[in-house]
Amino acid sequence: MQDLNDMVYFAEVVDRKGFAAAGRALGVPKSRLSRRVAELEARLGVRLLQRTTRKLSLTGAGELYHRHCAAIRDEALAAADAVAHIQTVPRGTVRVTCPVTLAQSTIGPLLPAFLAQNPLVRVEMQVTNRVVDLLEDGVDVALRVRTDLGESASLVVKNLGTTQSWLVASPTQLAREGRPATVQDLARLSTVAMSCTDGRSAWWLQGPGGHAYEFQHRPCYTADDLLTLKFAVVAGTGICVLPDYMCQEELADQRLVPVLPGWSPRPGVVHAVFPSRRGLVPAVRQFLDFLGNHMLGERIINIPKG
Repeated sequence: MQDLNDMVYFAEVVDRKGFAAAGRALGVPKSRLSRRVAELEARLGVRLLQRTTRKLSLTGAGELYHRHCAAIRDEALAAADAVAHIQTVPRGTVRVTCPVTLAQSTIGPLLPAFLAQNPLVRVEMQVTNRVVDLLEDGVDVALRVRTDLGESASLVVKNLGTTQSWLVASPTQLAREGRPATVQDLARLSTVAMSCTDGRSAWWLQGPGGHAYEFQHRPCYTADDLLTLKFAVVAGTGICVLPDYMCQEELADQRLVPVLPGWSPRPGVVHAVFPSRRGLVPAVRQFLDFLGNHMLGERIINIPKG
């Protein structure tokens, strides 16, 4: 009978794209993993991996074998998880990544309540706008906001709600530069943005009747943090796209106003991504359930008026 540990080792090496990352996840030395996989290939009488100095790739036989190894690993984790649900309360460390503004506005205020309800759970959260590789970086859950979930197609996605962004400006800027009457008029306004390529940036806007417009512009100021940009918008530096959870107070007291009522960016989906439903440890499952219960439908967004 085959050593099932070797099948798990092989699945982890493939999924984590290398022996070093798999070794860190499994707590097994890289040299030992390499030896065990080589011995596995010798017993099977077939090469499973093509090794180069820069990367690993699966052979045809390795691709077929990996599917079975991954299924066995996931079933074993699911079995352990089922027992853990009966025998234990959630415990251990949950490793999370979260975009900066979502952490500051929504997740940060929720986490103390989660930790109070689950005193045996630790949360290690990276607050970053960088897109991480969950398997390679050893992350359990990545929280994201996207208009298109195509980037997360290879992962399991848990929908946590939607968020709307607005194209906003300060009244002082609109008094200075003029309020636009059409999307084409936006070109005369100063802009600020999170990023640009060759000095240009683009926002996709939706308008009445489902019409869409790509607004190409040259921002006078870029910063990779929306809170930093909001200071500039309030000060009248330029118009910007801001998520609803960042500008509700400013819209309510009219420090910010909609630039072109009826036109707005596409809604974003707030979601959690994780590698597999199978084998989720109780702490991770509890964390996902908590976010689902506290975020879906709880935040009421007031649509700004023109």
